Amino acid sequence: MTSDPRPSPHGGEPRRNGGSLGFVACTSLVVGNMIGSGIFLLPTSLSPYGGISLLGWGFTTLGAICLALVFARLAALVPKAGGPYAYTRAGFGDFPGFWIAWGYWTSIWAGNAAISVAMVSYLRVFVPAMSGVSFVACLVAIAAVWLLTWVNCRGVRTVGWVQVATTVLKIVPLAAIAVFGVFGMNTAHFVPFNRSGLSGFSAVSAVAALTLWSFLGLESATIPAQEVKAAAKTIPRATVAGTLIVAVVYILGTVAVMGILPPEALAKSGAPFADAARALWGEWAYYFVGFGAVVSCFGALNGWILLQGQIPMAAARDGLFPSQFGRLSKAGVPAFGLVVSSFIVTVMLALNYSGSRSLVELFDFVILLATLATLIPYVFCAMAELMIYVRDRSRFRSERLAGSVLIALAAFAYSAWAIYGSGARTVLYGFLLLVAGLPIYVLLGWQQSGARGGGPSAGGAS
Repeated sequence: MTSDPRPSPHGGEPRRNGGSLGFVACTSLVVGNMIGSGIFLLPTSLSPYGGISLLGWGFTTLGAICLALVFARLAALVPKAGGPYAYTRAGFGDFPGFWIAWGYWTSIWAGNAAISVAMVSYLRVFVPAMSGVSFVACLVAIAAVWLLTWVNCRGVRTVGWVQVATTVLKIVPLAAIAVFGVFGMNTAHFVPFNRSGLSGFSAVSAVAALTLWSFLGLESATIPAQEVKAAAKTIPRATVAGTLIVAVVYILGTVAVMGILPPEALAKSGAPFADAARALWGEWAYYFVGFGAVVSCFGALNGWILLQGQIPMAAARDGLFPSQFGRLSKAGVPAFGLVVSSFIVTVMLALNYSGSRSLVELFDFVILLATLATLIPYVFCAMAELMIYVRDRSRFRSERLAGSVLIALAAFAYSAWAIYGSGARTVLYGFLLLVAGLPIYVLLGWQQSGARGGGPSAGGAS
């Protein structure tokens, strides 16, 4: 449909070394987008498995680090904005690139709806009256979405400041429990080691599937690449550093909570980190961690709203999304994409709070599909790196290439395993979600061929 998407030896898209996001802001974007609402509830989800869940965390961490290394190298090989979209297009061409952009974009705005709902649910700790008034909860969730949309429309620098501040605030309560929780642990809570009744392999696989959701977003720094200072160095370092920080906080925090709360109490807890804090330090700590959870959701929502404008912008500039998504405002941001995406989030929130059981179930299922739509780009990006190596073999030293290939294959295998673990029904409907974008691709091709004065082109990436 457009020009050759393959990376050139000179780096492809020109870089802006004077961008607004430095190493700290990029690392905060990675950490902030990964640490959302999920980790604050995850120990409860893992309680039926017992101590063997720590092995699942280990496998997930290794898989996440492999993926982080893949994205770190791709950021240097394909120095373009768009993250997974840009890398898939560079490796496979226009159509797969569009497919990943479409699926990833839908996963972002669906996920943003879920994050805002989670934030409101944590706010009920401080405002119990909101529990019985869904209309007020809906307005608060929508207000948060549009407040952060306004912040994003003011410019990337403002987004970076908000992200750094919220990341620090969300890390503090988690880190406090992770560090000081060891002094209140009871090792008897980890016996028996496998509480699930499943085989060791099945239990670890189930835990790995659960814990993987907490690492989604590790690619966040690669998406606004054109806004990053010295992007070729900053993005790889921020991606790996952010993933390692999150892994340490997650694992130590989960160990501490499981050691503090008895398994029976943990299985019934709706706020395990807050309950663990209350057991350690009293009632004030419960509200302190609750505040951290609200800030965590707010920060994650801020970072993902940034990305909901960046992905369609990158695709639009390559002619694979409507051109309006590629236009920048006076502040230098893709305001059209931000507003359209937030409007879709608003509609989803209105449906979620409508009181209809069927719509709520539909909303939950869309979130599950959105998670799958995030995993598919991971599979494509791991193979896109190998495609770049195959196509431009002379650019790379063979002794370094072997290690990179092994890591890419490990990342591919892990991502494919996670997709398998999501279940056949989810994979089926996830495929249908991707298929829903095909008419848009065809329409764009028709419009471009009409503008050239010819019939539809059979070419894709050439």
